[in-house]
Amino acid sequence: MTVEKTSVLVLDAAEPMTLAEFYAGLFGAEIRVGSDPDFIEVVGHGGVRLAMRRDHGYAPPSWPRPEDSQQAHLRILVGRGDLDAAEREAVGLGARPVDTNNRRGPHEERVFSDPAGHSFSLSVSPAPAG
Repeated sequence: MTVEKTSVLVLDAAEPMTLAEFYAGLFGAEIRVGSDPDFIEVVGHGGVRLAMRRDHGYAPPSWPRPEDSQQAHLRILVGRGDLDAAEREAVGLGARPVDTNNRRGPHEERVFSDPAGHSFSLSVSPAPAG
């Protein structure tokens, strides 16, 4: 018997509501607070499901410094031609551009950090196979 499963990516943060508001705004999603106010979910259309968990000792990742790991990375896909608008929206919500010094290849991906310091990229969605 196969049990149906789903997944939720959980991001730690000192202020989970602030981070939830950022991602809810970015995805046009809904914020859900259950019985534990230190665990907040962001649920949207298209299968978007994230959660934020309060970590009282939270320290943001320091990537892209070469001596540190990236830890985790959200890759957010946007339509071809929508990358500039998606970038403006993300920055308007509080994202900060990250200079990765990676200038090779086409610039169809842009890297940012969210208000808590987690990295994410806006990437042009690959063309469907056909």
